[in-house]
Amino acid sequence: MKLLDRLERKFGRWAIPNITMVLIAGQVLVYVLAWMPQQRGLDLAMIPNRVLQGEVWRIFSFVFTPPPMNPLFAFFFWYLFYLMGTALEHTWGTFRYNCFLLIGWVATVAVSFLVPEQPASVIFLQGSVFLAFAWLYPDFELALFFVLPVKIKWLALLTWLYYGYVLLRGNLLTQVLIVASIANFLVFFGPDIWLRMKAGRRKMVHQAGQIKSKNQPRHRCRTCGITELSHPNEDFRYCSKCEGTQCYCSAHLHNHEHVTKDMTAPQR
Repeated sequence: MKLLDRLERKFGRWAIPNITMVLIAGQVLVYVLAWMPQQRGLDLAMIPNRVLQGEVWRIFSFVFTPPPMNPLFAFFFWYLFYLMGTALEHTWGTFRYNCFLLIGWVATVAVSFLVPEQPASVIFLQGSVFLAFAWLYPDFELALFFVLPVKIKWLALLTWLYYGYVLLRGNLLTQVLIVASIANFLVFFGPDIWLRMKAGRRKMVHQAGQIKSKNQPRHRCRTCGITELSHPNEDFRYCSKCEGTQCYCSAHLHNHEHVTKDMTAPQR
């Protein structure tokens, strides 16, 4: 992306390296604090109404909200986030990976104001990292729960199906958060998706043409119209006295009007 290249030259020095670890460390800290009796009720959620009342820090603090899971599943979630986030940073570079997260964060904050009384979740933003990784490395094999090997493209497909279902049947907040979470995915991969769709369409047209040509007869008698498809045992020949390549069956090879150049004066 040329725009990102220009932005990187200008602002690249401000990119945060290992930002995935920063986010995970913050979430782990909040997760541990939430288990302490004196920290019960720790609230970092992005609640637009609270932001409008002056708690602007919520715009930033909500990214450190840990997943609402038991410790085992939370550990597995953070492990995957670390694995995929660091892989994206290695593939794109620190600045571009920062931009990917920044676009998702801005979109999430913006759409959360459509439902100002409810807390916005960061889980879908982290899900966009998973979708980006699956797009770049579709055949990466993930040991689900460290046991069951599954290619990540199938898990991504299930995620997209779930997103589609929620967009049709979910509540408004979840719907807008999903839209926001895939905004960065579309910014980064939209052009590639469009090119693949165009290439796929050209391939389908080509294959359809090949199938159609296979179903078309190679030989058709000019006089009676039979072909090798309708009469597979027929012997077709081409008349050397006719203008062009005129095909005839055995019954009409020597019994037809010869075709002349102007096609208007046939002769015996």
